Amino acid sequence: MYELARETPLSAAPILSKRLSTEVLLKREDLQSIFSFKIRGSYNKMAHMSESQRQRGVIAASAGNHAQGVAMAAASLGIKATIVMGRNTPSIKVNAVKALGAKVVLHGDGFPQAEAHAAVLQAAQNLVFVHPFDDVDVIAGQGTVGMEIVNQHPGIPDAVFVPVGGGGLIAGIAAYIKYLYPRTQIIGVEAQGSACLRAALDAGRRVKLPAETLDLFADGVSVAQVGKENFKIARRYVDDVVVASIDEICAAIKDIFEETRVVAEPAGALAVAGMKQYLRKHDFDSVVAVVSGANVNFDRLRHISERAEIGEQREAILAVTIDEQQGSFLRFCRALGKRSITEFNYRWSGNSQAHVYVGLQVTAPEDKSLVLSELHDKGYAVVDMTDNEAAKLHVRYMVGGHNPEDAHELLYRFEFPERPGALLQFLSGVAADWNITLFHYRNHGAAYGRVLVGFAAKAKDRTRLNKYLQRIGYRFWEENDNPAYQLFLK
Repeated sequence: MYELARETPLSAAPILSKRLSTEVLLKREDLQSIFSFKIRGSYNKMAHMSESQRQRGVIAASAGNHAQGVAMAAASLGIKATIVMGRNTPSIKVNAVKALGAKVVLHGDGFPQAEAHAAVLQAAQNLVFVHPFDDVDVIAGQGTVGMEIVNQHPGIPDAVFVPVGGGGLIAGIAAYIKYLYPRTQIIGVEAQGSACLRAALDAGRRVKLPAETLDLFADGVSVAQVGKENFKIARRYVDDVVVASIDEICAAIKDIFEETRVVAEPAGALAVAGMKQYLRKHDFDSVVAVVSGANVNFDRLRHISERAEIGEQREAILAVTIDEQQGSFLRFCRALGKRSITEFNYRWSGNSQAHVYVGLQVTAPEDKSLVLSELHDKGYAVVDMTDNEAAKLHVRYMVGGHNPEDAHELLYRFEFPERPGALLQFLSGVAADWNITLFHYRNHGAAYGRVLVGFAAKAKDRTRLNKYLQRIGYRFWEENDNPAYQLFLK
């Protein structure tokens, strides 16, 4: 296996260790040549094939990382390879497989459909099927991760957290480590919506999850049923399985980035997400989490960053009702104090009450409870939407709508230096003498805060308003003729 794969480091994670009061070590499988551990099992399987099998060629079904492993191993051993991948596979993985010389067939919406189509092609073309997890040679290859953990750890780890899809990685690691250190806990981590091992352990037998309900965010572990060989090992040697949400996975991606400056894929960060969840209820001195891959599509990063703070329980999303009268918006901002605001959406509707969509940075769940209590005490009606999927995915971008037909409004875009309390300071300046009809702000962690503001003003007030805004000192641009405003907000 080491003819192609490499021994990856077991790296300290000082930031996580300090926060979790536990020594945390990361097994860096993202540093493999294909940025995933899958090269281990693929090469081990194909290196054990007979010459006649190699002449026939191989076929595999994969969500992406196994495909790259098979393609690279095949290229190294001079074997023709066909890879069947779901149409949902990130393009970064599809392009990587093609670059390695394998033939790519895109079929179905996920791994189950791709696997079924691969079986049809295998029979028709007499190819050798290289299973992504349900094969003893593949399991043994993945198990070398466990061997390296044992060799590299300065002592004996209390627990090893392993991401689980079909079970190849956790079966290999568990078989090796439990043989040497029976007291080391092997804890699997699955993505919410793809928890096939958890379901199998609960039922005492392998069960198949409905394909239409599988989670596709962590596509690398989106598997409907744990492998047969894998379950034989897991039911004996895996101590526990935890299930992580999308928000928890996003938070773990951020944690890994802060430790390593590497962006893990969702499946690659899964073990860290489960480890953080598990350590809230269990005490260990030293733990290992396997960072299994870093093949993430660039266009997913925006969604990941949006959800990371919520997953870390450092952002609260609230819907607050305020009185619709001049000065009430500013009073509400003052009620929030100097808390860091991550998002603010408001649109005047002409009614007696207004609804504000607001995101706040919090330090812990207890801090969010304190904010809710303080706002209730000050007479505000508040709805906690932190766990509201529709609100986080859709409504936050749709808050507002058109201005009432009889209302007059001038629209401006602002930039101001970003720091805690900066939004309140900005509002205190711009809202002193003018009523605000529209307000949108989103903190993207940049050096400058960017805000879109509508003022209740007529065209004849433009000169006076511009002079007023110039005195405040922030950069601004008038946006009244912007077609986006004309079509969707005016």
